[in-house]
Amino acid sequence: MYLKRFCLALSFLLTSPTYTQIDSLWKQAPSLSLTGFADVYYIYDFNTPENFRQNFFFNHNRHNEFNLNNAVLLFKLDHPKYRTNIGLHAGTYSQDNYGHEQVMLRSIYEANIGISISKRNKVWIDAGIFSSHMGFESALSIDNPTLTRSFVAESSPYYLSGAKITYTPSEKWEFAGIISNGWQRIRRVPGSSIPSGGTQIIFKPSKRFLINWSTFATSEYPDSSRRMRYFSNLYTDITPGDRFRLILGFDIGIEEPYDNPVYPKSKLFSTWIAPVAIARFNFSKKWGMAIRAEYFKDKDGVIIYAPYPKGFNTLSSSINLDYSPIPQISCRVEGRVLVDESRVYSRGDTYTKTNFFVGVSIAAKFEKIWK
Repeated sequence: MYLKRFCLALSFLLTSPTYTQIDSLWKQAPSLSLTGFADVYYIYDFNTPENFRQNFFFNHNRHNEFNLNNAVLLFKLDHPKYRTNIGLHAGTYSQDNYGHEQVMLRSIYEANIGISISKRNKVWIDAGIFSSHMGFESALSIDNPTLTRSFVAESSPYYLSGAKITYTPSEKWEFAGIISNGWQRIRRVPGSSIPSGGTQIIFKPSKRFLINWSTFATSEYPDSSRRMRYFSNLYTDITPGDRFRLILGFDIGIEEPYDNPVYPKSKLFSTWIAPVAIARFNFSKKWGMAIRAEYFKDKDGVIIYAPYPKGFNTLSSSINLDYSPIPQISCRVEGRVLVDESRVYSRGDTYTKTNFFVGVSIAAKFEKIWK
């Protein structure tokens, strides 16, 4: 009698709609997409460097020559229960930004696998090489409001190698925790035994308003000389109408300094800050412009080194005009000026407080989806 009831209950559970729905989800065929991107540019720097413009710029960093900033080929596999991204890239961006990586790894744009671990697909685990959770600008210039990258993007990781867990309880909230091999590193720092970690909180009450707060903690030194680095990235993205967009951001980072015989290391921290504001206005579906104002202060040269008492202390502003004959193509021209309190910018055999350059770019991004 009891055995019969148990068998009936087990049969009900195995044939219930919940199990059937989950099983049917796994049997669904995934969709495959192929994304291609290319960004060709020309920059003229009026400080007339020999070739490389500045060692703290990793995009559009060649002077007076036509070049390829970034070309990406990205394959995506999307399924309700799993996903994967595999991408390759080439160009001056990968040469400059991946120069510290092994030669075989420099061509990897993304390589990660994700799987849903909840019944309603609200919790995901992704592992591999993936885009950083910090900042509002990506390595694809066509997706950014300006042609060249802001200090907040160039001074924080573009990519991470590790694993992350993402929880999306609703359309308004998203939470993520990340563990990685370091500050924009595929391989861990030699001699270091501790992993790096970060968090992300996204609040999006509507399609026109977003607040993002990302954090990161790491040590970019071996255990014998470990110095912890803590970083916070906060920004808001506001689109009050179809024509206007406003981005306000503020980065702050601190790092333990070198051992000091007078003061304990825990009492001294090197600090850098980077506020930014970008306003973008679209005149029509084809024409638009953006204005940017930003500031970067790094007295102790943690991110950008300058051999002066005040360190690197630069104001920057830019204006760009964009023309998009179709949404997949963007033609841009941008003028940008950097002004520092000290003579940190080289100009021939001397140094100056200013750096002005003009750049043009044609970028294209196409996507094909198979379902």
